[in-house]
Amino acid sequence: MSENRTTLLGALLTMIGPVSMAIYTPAMPQLVQAFATTDAAIKMSLSLYFAGFACAQLLSGPCSDAFGRRKTTLAFLGIYLIGSLAAALAPSVEFLLAGRVVQGIGASVGVTVSRAMVRDQFIGEQASRIINMIGIMLAVGPALGPTIGGLALSAFGWQAVFLLMVGFGVVSLAAVAALMKETAVPDRGMIKPARLLGAYATLVADRRVLCSALVLGGCVGALYAQSTMLPFVLIGKVGLTPAQFGLGMLMQTGSYFAGSVALRLLASQLRPGQALRCGLVLAATGGLLILLSTHLLTPTYLSVMGPVGICAFGIAFVIPDISTAGLLPHPKLAGSAAALMGFVQMGCGFLGGLAASWLGDPLTAFGTIIPLMEFVAVFAYLGFLRAWKAEP
Repeated sequence: MSENRTTLLGALLTMIGPVSMAIYTPAMPQLVQAFATTDAAIKMSLSLYFAGFACAQLLSGPCSDAFGRRKTTLAFLGIYLIGSLAAALAPSVEFLLAGRVVQGIGASVGVTVSRAMVRDQFIGEQASRIINMIGIMLAVGPALGPTIGGLALSAFGWQAVFLLMVGFGVVSLAAVAALMKETAVPDRGMIKPARLLGAYATLVADRRVLCSALVLGGCVGALYAQSTMLPFVLIGKVGLTPAQFGLGMLMQTGSYFAGSVALRLLASQLRPGQALRCGLVLAATGGLLILLSTHLLTPTYLSVMGPVGICAFGIAFVIPDISTAGLLPHPKLAGSAAALMGFVQMGCGFLGGLAASWLGDPLTAFGTIIPLMEFVAVFAYLGFLRAWKAEP
């Protein structure tokens, strides 16, 4: 496929997970009332989505190696549609939780196949350029997601939020069926348990891959984890309405978009690795400001979202280079490597969400967990540098 087609499909597939989360978050406080349940139960619906998303990647990646990128994508998008319909028609919170798990399983194919599809066809600077462009396009969907979700919630109720996801799933299925070509040579043996476990053992043992995954887990995982906290901080503590919350989240996604555009403009002037280092410095700075502001200041929109914007801007610099580096060492295991990186990334988001539920107060959780995750990314990068220097 051409670079433009790969970028377009890669962005669409990568958006499935974040959009399904972004559209949903404004509805979380209202779902507590709709199902006469607790904040913890509704937070768990997002955590279970993360769990399904993270764990299923370990299967969707190898499936794309074994059966092909296209067939695997179509199958998992079908699962996503089933989960979206189940959540929209849920008569109780238990059915809602089940629907969100199924949604997460189906959405897992997006990150793994989009990265593997790029690695199948492109390497080096071209691959980084595509991933950066995917990041620019990706910022639009999640940026609009909370706004669209908040407006749909106010106008039509919480079911409309899930019906929007059904529509997104249908569009994605149609685009993949019409535009996506097979980019890998399927090997059915890759799905055999022994080879599957062997592939993951090889990848985990390679610190270049593992540390790359942990950098993504700390940075991108923090974005996912804070999505379980920000609705309750901004709506419950700061006092925003769901619609205002949706608009307010433009600070995060707008900053990520700005960072992606800035990286594209500056890429030719930066030395190898410089963008990654700058991004980590910004992410860590934002994390430190979150720590200080939540413990020292009365929460306001700017005190909460200002540091989040700094983190998001920096993360846009981190993702392209570290994603490319993590897929580089084992080209024949591109699907499995992308799955492992996605699993760690989403798994960190899931654990961060669980930790937030355990801490109870959303502001305390936000001010503790998110800085910690950003600092983990910095230490993982130091391990990443050591691992590459150790290679002959």
